Amino acid sequence: MINIYRIIALVAVLSTSWILPLNACTGFKLTAKDGSVINGRTLEFNRVVVSSVAVIPRNYEFVGTTPLGAGLKYKAKYGVVGLITYGNPVIMDGINEKGLAVGTFYFSGFAGYSTITPENQSKALSPVEFSNWLITQFATIDEVKAALSDVLIAPTITKVWGNTPVPFHYIVYDKKGGALVIEPINGKLVTYDNPLGVITNSPNFDWHMLNLRNFINLTPFSVGPIELNGVKLAPFGQGSGMVGLPGDFTSPSRFVQASIFSTTAIPSENADEAVFQGFHILNQFDIPVGVVRQKENGTIQIDSTQFICVKDPQSLKYYFKTYDDQCIKVVDLKKFDLTAKSIKQASTTGIEKAIDVTSTLK
Repeated sequence: MINIYRIIALVAVLSTSWILPLNACTGFKLTAKDGSVINGRTLEFNRVVVSSVAVIPRNYEFVGTTPLGAGLKYKAKYGVVGLITYGNPVIMDGINEKGLAVGTFYFSGFAGYSTITPENQSKALSPVEFSNWLITQFATIDEVKAALSDVLIAPTITKVWGNTPVPFHYIVYDKKGGALVIEPINGKLVTYDNPLGVITNSPNFDWHMLNLRNFINLTPFSVGPIELNGVKLAPFGQGSGMVGLPGDFTSPSRFVQASIFSTTAIPSENADEAVFQGFHILNQFDIPVGVVRQKENGTIQIDSTQFICVKDPQSLKYYFKTYDDQCIKVVDLKKFDLTAKSIKQASTTGIEKAIDVTSTLK
């Protein structure tokens, strides 16, 4: 029988990938035995994204940008730690002092932003700034839902990201483990409650959830031997329950992988342990330089995993590592003065090195 969902997946990927930049970000959440929840993500792009980890204090003032000029004006209600890019002091991935986390993910070929007029300009901000508004203003997902009618995402061109409005969709996690996906579709903000907490890229979130039905046979338990006309057939080894799991780097396949890996993982005792379990799962999505590439206008574009982070809403710690430095680093939001007047930041770049343990051998 023809699998219509697989055909749709193939068409969706082919129709967007050849005309749009490579991108392969993946996010998910994990719940520990004590009920605490962490969330993590990867960041991939077809060129180097210049990034820093920053802390934004309360009451820091922001002004949104639109094609017509200045947009939404707001002050940070909560202190925040997270990732900023190209020196632009707005958080694109992070966690605030109330444990609300946000992530920005590429949404090629599907994002449709609002038309901005002088009448609605004061409610608008750019796709790059929307995540910053979310994380500095709200403590819960319910608060986010209630406020979305008060804001517009404008088709603002941010030059460092390209010559067209960058296509994004977003995920919000709260401290209790709730997750909400926000997608700009035809000028409106469409929301989806996300019980799995998984997000990747195009197409729409509801399509990804429907596609999961193609893989309900997958199980972490190995399959036992069977007999066919008296012939006994046994699996070659462990992992036979996952035969059929897609292993490529496309967005639909990564969504399936992240859903399976995060929901079948044996829960850690607490958030501290879940953080490092999260990094192990995120390692499954690591893209080495050269494995994913495309040729456009005579130029080869190469995708790679540039940044991986895990956020702990309980301890308010932001853990991260980069392609060039696999050592996990952490920034503790509680150790900062959140009433300060300025943003503190540090580059995420580092030099990969191995720790010499020769002297510990006995």
